[in-house]
Parts: sequence; C-alpha cells; structure tokens
Amino acid sequence: MQLYDAFGPNPRAMRMFLAEKGIAIPTKNVDMMAAENRKPPYTDRNPGGQVPALELDNGKCIGETVAIWEYLEEKHPTPALIGTTAEERAEARQWQRRVELLITEHLYNGFRYSEGLQMFKDRMRVLPEAAAGLKAIVQDKLKWLDKLLEGKDYVAGDRFTVADIILYCALDFGGSVNQPLDPSVKNVNAWFKRVGSRPSAKSSLHPASAKTGMKG
Repeated sequence: MQLYDAFGPNPRAMRMFLAEKGIAIPTKNVDMMAAENRKPPYTDRNPGGQVPALELDNGKCIGETVAIWEYLEEKHPTPALIGTTAEERAEARQWQRRVELLITEHLYNGFRYSEGLQMFKDRMRVLPEAAAGLKAIVQDKLKWLDKLLEGKDYVAGDRFTVADIILYCALDFGGSVNQPLDPSVKNVNAWFKRVGSRPSAKSSLHPASAKTGMKG
C-alpha cells in the first residue's frame, strides 16, 4: 500500500488516525499548495483530486478519508476508532456525518471563499459572497454541539472516535485562518483542549504548518 499525503486538515486527520492506530504506511507527499492533486498523474489514480488517498497493493485507489478509515479499521480493528459493535459503529458514523455536514464543510468553504480565495479560485467554483454566512453557520452549530457535549468527554460520549479526529483537525485549522473558537462554548473548548493533549494531535501536524502559519 501507499498513502498519498499532503499539507491540510484532512491529510492531518489521516495522520492522526494512523497515529492512534499505530499503523505505518509508506507515504508519498502531494503538493496541494501547487495544486498537484488537481491534475495528472494524481487524478489518474484518484479522479476526485482530494488528498489523502490510499493506493492498495492491487493498484486500486481509495480516495475518501472516511472510506480509508473504514477499510483500515476492518484490517486493524484495535484500537477501535469507529466501533467494535454494530451499535458503536452506527453511533460513530452518525456523529461523523453530523460533524462534516453541519460544521467542517462550512468551515472549509468559508476559508476557501475568503482567506483562501487566491489559492482556490482557479481550482473550483468559489462564492466569496457566501463566506461570512458559512462562517456564521459554523459558530451556530458549535453552540448547538456545545449543549450536547455537556457531561461528555468526546463527541460520541466516552469513546474517542473518528468524529473527534475530524472535528479537532478542522477546528485547529480554523483557529489559524481567522475562525477561532468562541470562548462562550465552554464544553467545546474543554473538549478541544482534551483532544489536543493527545500525542497524535501534535505528531500529526505537517512540517509546512510552521512555514504557512496554518494548522494542517
């Protein structure tokens, strides 16, 4: 197998997952800043153009982060970051879906349409007029999540799961691109500090983070 890695919050989430699992996979870096992921030969392997991607020994390529995690969890079930039972897996997938649809995708597009506009304007359709609204949705949904985190250590309860990894990497990135956490969401801030104290949070940062000032 070979993992295509890069600077950015989603590749960082992949590295954090691997660190938590204790899995080592040969890695090839893709220069996302230069849009290497948006053209051949990378798009020949992964037409979606996103990073990370996992190329299997048979040549097939898995190009969605969560799909890669599902595959690796089946191959390496311990420690479980999705779940060991049908109920646990359903709960983790439920929260992973909520986190991505309600918070992280809006955060990323808020960045792409504003601070990241020059980087993304030639790669995708950008909507600068939507940036402020998307960032506001993120803050609204973090207030919603804050209430649900009352009395919980992690997003899915007492288990650290992929939902925590996705949300942490997105919010850490957000804090470095003018989307900081509101101090009023005390449960989210406590959760963020708790997850940030895990060794995988620090070890997963890309070396380019120091140069760019962005947490990816």
